[in-house]
Amino acid sequence: MASHRIGVFPASGGIGGGTVKHLLPRHPANDLVFIARNPANLDFAAAAGATVRKADYDFNANLEHAFEDIDTLFLISYASVEVEHRAERHRTAIDFAIRAGVKYIFYGSLGFAGREDNKRSVAHVMQPHLMTEKYLEECVRQHPGFEYTVVREGLYSESYNLYTAFFDPRNPVDEIKIAHDGSGPGIAWVKREELGEGTAELLRRFAENPKEFKFRNKTVLLSGTKVLTLQETVDILAKLVKKPVTIRQVSDEEFGRQPKVGPNSSPTVVLTTAQPGQALLKHSA
Repeated sequence: MASHRIGVFPASGGIGGGTVKHLLPRHPANDLVFIARNPANLDFAAAAGATVRKADYDFNANLEHAFEDIDTLFLISYASVEVEHRAERHRTAIDFAIRAGVKYIFYGSLGFAGREDNKRSVAHVMQPHLMTEKYLEECVRQHPGFEYTVVREGLYSESYNLYTAFFDPRNPVDEIKIAHDGSGPGIAWVKREELGEGTAELLRRFAENPKEFKFRNKTVLLSGTKVLTLQETVDILAKLVKKPVTIRQVSDEEFGRQPKVGPNSSPTVVLTTAQPGQALLKHSA
């Protein structure tokens, strides 16, 4: 069987690091290429036999050659709250990858657009992902032989504090002030470790049998199995800290004036309601 070179970029963050961890035992290490801004964070992977390279989304000079000799790339999204800049960095990385000979890209998108086939979202944070997903579709038409899979990653449980006014279990408050009443559609929390493992398994299955892979030019959603409202999430936090914790709905302005989420915090995530039962995320620097 011919070797299949899999690359991961960036490979040392939360999702990337989890994917690396679970990919190493699933695929021959000498056919793995891990790319990161700080390669030293991947010394353990290099010791196992993987190739480790240095590249940064913000520097085209090293990004241009980062994807050489890679058949399939897992491209994790650029960390930014700027929609246009984030989407542009994604397009640049995709262009460099295709020029380098990458034939297949798994793109780490966000599961904030509802169903897998949903191409619209009111969430600000989802816009660069939707733009990147559309660009991948265009690349299939423009570059014969190129294909992709969009992996929409569910909201990981480690980010619960973004939705609870940065609730700190070590110093719990009695009241969480957010621009939401805690009811309505909730979140199917999932651990980053689980997202990394799920993505690694998708990459393994594709590399072993590309022709039979059922998500070619499609979207797959990785998420938790149980949806919890924000109120249910707060109830769990209350049990963990062993004291009553309630939600008080406040205006966006009052939410933003809180020390942990105000203008001196970066970034700030504002949770509000667009329509009854419809959640809306907004980012501000």
